[in-house]
Amino acid sequence: MNRDGQFDIRVSPRMTPGVACGRARGGRPSQQDDLICLHDAREGTSLMVLADGMGGDGAGELASGGVIHAARELWDERAWREQPGALFLETLCQAAHHEIRRRNAWVAVEPHSTVVALLLRDGQAYWAYVGDSRLYHFRGRRCLSVTRDHSLARLKLDRGEIREVDLAHDPDQHVLLRGLGGNELPEIEHGYAVVRRGDGFALCSDGIWETLGRSELAGLLRAPDLFDALYDGLALGAERGGQAGDNLGLILARSECPVSWVSRLAGRLSIF
Repeated sequence: MNRDGQFDIRVSPRMTPGVACGRARGGRPSQQDDLICLHDAREGTSLMVLADGMGGDGAGELASGGVIHAARELWDERAWREQPGALFLETLCQAAHHEIRRRNAWVAVEPHSTVVALLLRDGQAYWAYVGDSRLYHFRGRRCLSVTRDHSLARLKLDRGEIREVDLAHDPDQHVLLRGLGGNELPEIEHGYAVVRRGDGFALCSDGIWETLGRSELAGLLRAPDLFDALYDGLALGAERGGQAGDNLGLILARSECPVSWVSRLAGRLSIF
């Protein structure tokens, strides 16, 4: 649904318990961010995927759409039931890469995309990513971890050439060292955590993390209504980005109560 005509803010319907997701076009003429949130209530499993496409003449939208297409196909095939969490996400990212490559012939400019994906099941969180779309893991107000951008600006930060506060505005921030859709198979980064009560996750494109700080993302996850918080986050990011601002994609997920019998027997909490 579209709740703001100025920045074209679209919040997805309430499909996955404890999860809210949406996008805003910001100041860009087209929307190159794409996302999907999937949930299997019987298995107590959720999958969240966010992609930020790159390339002119429609290549960016085509690339991010390819990532979401690959994620949906693998989910419908129920591959996540047969594979360990990390292996499933590796399979997803590689499948998305090949889907983007398959779409090369559709446009004049070679399409590329970032990806960040989160799988939640049985009180465990698995994530994988390529590029500069991020995942933040919070416990209450404390940020336990954040993914490391595969960008030239991040490399400069590691070398001590710039400060972390300058990362979002560095001219090399959008020069990516890894991505989906290139000639080489992508190297996928992985993460894992046991989920506890009070945990929350934020998956976002660079349009969000360049405009919202960690404490603000943590505040969104602690809001009484996650969908209102999502809309507020997208609106604030779009306002700060202004008329020349980037697309914004955001997924918020937080622990609520256990839903799978496996989790209940194990005495663990999952994030649904």
